[in-house]
Amino acid sequence: MQANSTDCFGHPKGLFLLFGTEMWERFSYYAMRALLVLYLVDHVQAQGGGLGWDHASALKLYGSFTMLVYVTPLIGGWLADNWLGQRSAILAGAVLMALGQFCLALPHSWFASPLPAFYTGLALLVAGNGLFKPNISTMVGELYSATDRRRDSAFTVFYLGINAGMFLAGIAVGITIDAFGYQQNGELVRNYQAGFLLAGIGMLLALLLQLSLARPLLGAIGTEPAARKARRLQPEQNTSLSKEEIDRLKVLLVMGLFTIIFWAGFEQAGGLMNIYADRFTERNVGSWQINPTYFQSLNPLFILIFAPLMAALWLKLGKAGPNSPVKFALGLLLLGLGFLFMVGASWQASPQLGGDGKASLWWLVLAYLFFTLGELCISPIGLALVCKLAPLRVVSLLMGAWYLFLAAANKLAGLIGALVGSGSADNDQQMLSNALAIFGGFSLTAILAALLLYLLADKLVHWMHRKD
Repeated sequence: MQANSTDCFGHPKGLFLLFGTEMWERFSYYAMRALLVLYLVDHVQAQGGGLGWDHASALKLYGSFTMLVYVTPLIGGWLADNWLGQRSAILAGAVLMALGQFCLALPHSWFASPLPAFYTGLALLVAGNGLFKPNISTMVGELYSATDRRRDSAFTVFYLGINAGMFLAGIAVGITIDAFGYQQNGELVRNYQAGFLLAGIGMLLALLLQLSLARPLLGAIGTEPAARKARRLQPEQNTSLSKEEIDRLKVLLVMGLFTIIFWAGFEQAGGLMNIYADRFTERNVGSWQINPTYFQSLNPLFILIFAPLMAALWLKLGKAGPNSPVKFALGLLLLGLGFLFMVGASWQASPQLGGDGKASLWWLVLAYLFFTLGELCISPIGLALVCKLAPLRVVSLLMGAWYLFLAAANKLAGLIGALVGSGSADNDQQMLSNALAIFGGFSLTAILAALLLYLLADKLVHWMHRKD
């Protein structure tokens, strides 16, 4: 089979293998991520309970962990480009991440302190993710020729796999930790370890897909390290960068800086907005109380609805559609509008403005909707842009470098989210006031960044040298 042949819904069959692999890997990661902050701040320190940290410390750790998740792809990309090849790197990363999830799933009662197993699990997840994340994304790009305009559409389809996993994760772990929990002194002890175990099973499914289907559906794609392949195809090529390549790298740098702004806001979803949903949102619908992890499934649900429409739109518009910088600017604008809904939520909940400390859940629903629409204008387009603009000999390395921007954004997200306060029972009003300031600041910053990027768009397209 030719890697770039059209076999299924206008795309190579290998795209749908990568879709499935990424779906279960993202199920695994986002199942853990949906639990992480809630697990850290849960004050019921018992079998299956949490660690009892304060909110600020939990959000700082969350920011550090998610930062490292996006730092290690630089190392993983270099190893794949020069030694392992993308397929071997993906398999090694999947094994490490499964082991990490199973470490987190170990019961508290097995140890004098749960912290060694907890930190070991996080370390394995960081290392495994570094090998997995940049290489599966670059393999999507290798399914298409450099001039194939289906790439943006393909990365949006690939993004469906990511978000199918995320959607299942938020709901599945919410059901699991409650179903396997128990009552203690009138309080529900959530069984977080059962949720982490479920995440580990998801990672094993991703590994199984790659082991069983990669050879027939991907052929030789990803087996040869990219640097070695570049030397074989262009043995006389000068390894120094040409002027056009330097210009294209400048585009990636500028777009990466705007990416930091977007993801620093967007990643409040797993941290501050997760706590906000748990503590300051009216979650009762009749006699049923919505588990806060369910809100983590809103973003992927909206992506499953809107990503096919966006993919079809970009494909139909073709050259007449907006260029990549304008798509990025639109994504930032939508993020800023989304945070305006969180400003409204904080106003409604504020006792100083007549609220009872709880906001309607519909504010979060609308915020996640606009975040999602913004994400569809930035994330898959950014991945496609790296594959278009990066020199072949360093494509996985530059995909890893692209994730450094996300690393900076995630660390920044944790530090800013921690400004909400410690979370003690007597300072709800202060936490709400801090949240209002954080949400308002993100909204203003994102809207101004969108305007600036729109003004820079023509210059960036010129630097791309017809690769948009």
